[in-house]
Amino acid sequence: MYAVIRTGGKQYRVAPGDVIRVESQSNGSNGHVEFADVLAVSGSDGQIGKPQSEARVLGEVVEQGRGNKILVFHYKRKKQYKKIAGHRQPFTAVRITEIAFDGQSFKAPAVEKKQPQPRKTKPAAEVQELPKAEAKTAKAAPKKKAAAKKPAVKKAAPKKKK
Repeated sequence: MYAVIRTGGKQYRVAPGDVIRVESQSNGSNGHVEFADVLAVSGSDGQIGKPQSEARVLGEVVEQGRGNKILVFHYKRKKQYKKIAGHRQPFTAVRITEIAFDGQSFKAPAVEKKQPQPRKTKPAAEVQELPKAEAKTAKAAPKKKAAAKKPAVKKAAPKKKK
């Protein structure tokens, strides 16, 4: 089952479990968002119809961020005019959790939230000091041969008299 919703001036085809990026929205109630503007819903028989009764689509906020930078460049030739500006559009990533229509409810399977992995650090007892560098008893590396002397810069020849 899927639904077509409208939010942020755009239309999205969503199914339970889909993650969509919509225009930036508030977290709603406890990170959940409800899309009330449902344009169409696919029926159980595979038919698509305009929802006669109350249809709703529920989702949970996964991430909020900003998109890639877009450069806006204005230029007028022969007028010595150019202006450049950058823009990053904010977005909210929403995972569709439920589509409810005509007494039926289609839910997405639950997803485990990732737990941060603890950092791997050695206990202080296991940390060993590295031995200090021993004094070098071997010969020092041979020096590079002196570069051959370059001839002095030549002076310009005196000008001829006419």
